[in-house]
Amino acid sequence: MPSDSGQDAGLRVAYAVVEVYPYLKTGGLADVSAALPPALRKQGIDARLVVPDLPAFSGVVSHRERVQILGPAFGASEVAVARARLPDSDVPIYLIEAAELFDRPGNPYVDENGIEYADNHRRFALFGWAVARFADGDWRPDIVHAHDWHAGLVPAWLASIPGPRPASIFTIHNLAYQGLVPAAQVPELGLPSRFHDVDGIEYHGGASFMKAGIYFADALTTVSPTYAQEIQSTTGGMGLEGLLSSRSSDLIGILNGVDPELWNPATDRLLEVNYDANRLHLKAQNKVVLQSQFGLRADLNAPLCIAISRLIEQKGIDVLLDVVPDIVDAGAQLLVLGSGDQRLEARLTRCTEDYPGQVAAYIGYDDGLSHQMFGGGDLIIVPSRFEPCGLTQLYGLRYATLPIVTPVGGLADTVVDADQTTTPPESGNGFVTRGPAGTDLRSTLTRAFDRYHDATRYHQLQQNAMSADFSWTRAAEQYAELYRRLRRESI
Repeated sequence: MPSDSGQDAGLRVAYAVVEVYPYLKTGGLADVSAALPPALRKQGIDARLVVPDLPAFSGVVSHRERVQILGPAFGASEVAVARARLPDSDVPIYLIEAAELFDRPGNPYVDENGIEYADNHRRFALFGWAVARFADGDWRPDIVHAHDWHAGLVPAWLASIPGPRPASIFTIHNLAYQGLVPAAQVPELGLPSRFHDVDGIEYHGGASFMKAGIYFADALTTVSPTYAQEIQSTTGGMGLEGLLSSRSSDLIGILNGVDPELWNPATDRLLEVNYDANRLHLKAQNKVVLQSQFGLRADLNAPLCIAISRLIEQKGIDVLLDVVPDIVDAGAQLLVLGSGDQRLEARLTRCTEDYPGQVAAYIGYDDGLSHQMFGGGDLIIVPSRFEPCGLTQLYGLRYATLPIVTPVGGLADTVVDADQTTTPPESGNGFVTRGPAGTDLRSTLTRAFDRYHDATRYHQLQQNAMSADFSWTRAAEQYAELYRRLRRESI
């Protein structure tokens, strides 16, 4: 609810991002962008989306009206800002128009053949430049909240503007993707030459969009508290740990949430049968449908493990594939949804051929299928080597599909091991390996399968999982407090 103190009155936030679910999604960033701004508006914050005018957005918005002309820049003959509406949303959206750079096929970063656009540095430099100058008449943001490397130059461009300017927040969603620019292309970013320095955007002779956001933003956030600590270490800092440590007083971790309307097994129309904590027995009917659909053996007693992930090493998919024989030998089943590294895709395909009836996969991404897998799976395996937040384990908890995770990032912040010695077993909500990815997954699977076959204790864990509160309201409250603090400090 809006603050009754009135301190949020008029607090305006421009939310600068490249992906918004369901219109454009390559990862969890899109889910955050879809859910956090509406939750902020419920807190009394006037949050508005600012995005590049990519085909995925321009094809669905309505009531488009130009509100600002910024002129030619970065190779675009005309840069403008248009206000529009997304379907079924009360969050205003602004599109940065630059047809030569944004009106292209593929996703925001690659063409229709999966090849990265050679001018991405100019495309996203333009985005940062335009966001820093954005206004809609009298509506000018108090805070500009930039997300991930694509918007990393937003704080730098804001810092280049003399005189009063909005405060800036930069959220790191995944430090592994830094938007690196070779030295020869740095001048094309357009920033004043003084910014091309080690105390600026310079990185190993070139430039880094991620470093720019970290260096110039007034405040920094990550998407979980543990990840905020991990990235200040040599093992998790991806070469930026020194800078991040120097800014530790400005860095906080705010855990992502779950949209309770989109992810709700009691009302999810994509499920064959709906269920809730009081009707958990109905979940099994969704399992039957999955087994039939993917040619898995019809066996309700066999634990059905699922994995929904990009098929890359960060996600520990190679580790998961290493233990497929153990899953099969235990009489369990595995269903995987995802795409990514072609070598891992090929290994996964071989597993389905080697173990028909027990291992199946869908190479690609299908949002509807992901809901059905959460609805019908018994356990979701998330063996990530590092995980800024992770959303699949949160969806698993919501759907009583118990997570098996490594103790990193947001996984460590959200999953309580069923067998923690310091905690009664009935307070757990999943299974956590007792070491990094690859060192303990086999024994953790064994513990999970044993618990699955203990119906009473497994049911208690499912109840615990469904009762966990990972709503966006909690996250929005924390962001709202950060916004208020930044506004107070800027006055």
